Amino acid sequence: MGEAMAGHLLKAGAELTVYNRTRFKAEALEKAGAAYAEMADLAEACDAILLCVSRSEDVAQCIEAMGAAKAGTLFIDHSTIEPAVAEKIHGDLAKQGKRFVDAPVTGGSMGAQKGQLTIFMGGEENDFAEAREIIAPYTKRAERVGGPGAGQKAKLVNQIAGAGALLALCESLSFAKKAGLDLPQIISLVGSGAAGSWAFDNYGGKILARDWSPGFTVENQRKDLGYCEATAAELGAAVPGTKLVNSLLALLEAKGHGDWTTAALYEAMLELGA
Repeated sequence: MGEAMAGHLLKAGAELTVYNRTRFKAEALEKAGAAYAEMADLAEACDAILLCVSRSEDVAQCIEAMGAAKAGTLFIDHSTIEPAVAEKIHGDLAKQGKRFVDAPVTGGSMGAQKGQLTIFMGGEENDFAEAREIIAPYTKRAERVGGPGAGQKAKLVNQIAGAGALLALCESLSFAKKAGLDLPQIISLVGSGAAGSWAFDNYGGKILARDWSPGFTVENQRKDLGYCEATAAELGAAVPGTKLVNSLLALLEAKGHGDWTTAALYEAMLELGA
């Protein structure tokens, strides 16, 4: 995701410095014109710093490692993390005269490659306006949904909805398979009607091919759904469907398939019905 997004910034003419903990993953960007620096040096050199990592603790560690960032630096975090952590990071940086916008994305790796990501943004109004201009080269739609942490809350809404659509796809197609129906026909018919969804359009073909290459992995989806469950408990919100999908994906992860795409939930549904 991050590599594709950075590539769009380069194409738009941005002066870009990059870092990846696995150095060779930054080589293509360097060949395309980006400079490379370790995090401390990058922090000193850049006025805006964009992060795209995995978990809450990863973001916190990156922010800590970039303590050399000067006052006024704008951090834009595209990771999906816990809303409370985003709020804390915002507050801690504000005390140092630095700025933070939580800006998790949706649209998947294909959306990143096409520069067509939807981005949920939380933070101060002025910071949002500046951040939106910076990220425009890879954005289809970016909106401020509230103050610090609100972007993460909106992303969790997205993950809850996506989990429900994933379950509907895999449950319905495993039923169709058991019923002896023609899966390509069913995907085409159902996907073109009222029950159609992004999941049908983007995962139907992968299910037909039994292609479980990511995409978005089971491991990452379970991380996000864990954040959904924890935040829902804090808010007093009911998320029974999310808990169910998380528990079903856990069956795949327990078999060593955490690196499969989430559409592999289809396999779990077939086995449950056996």
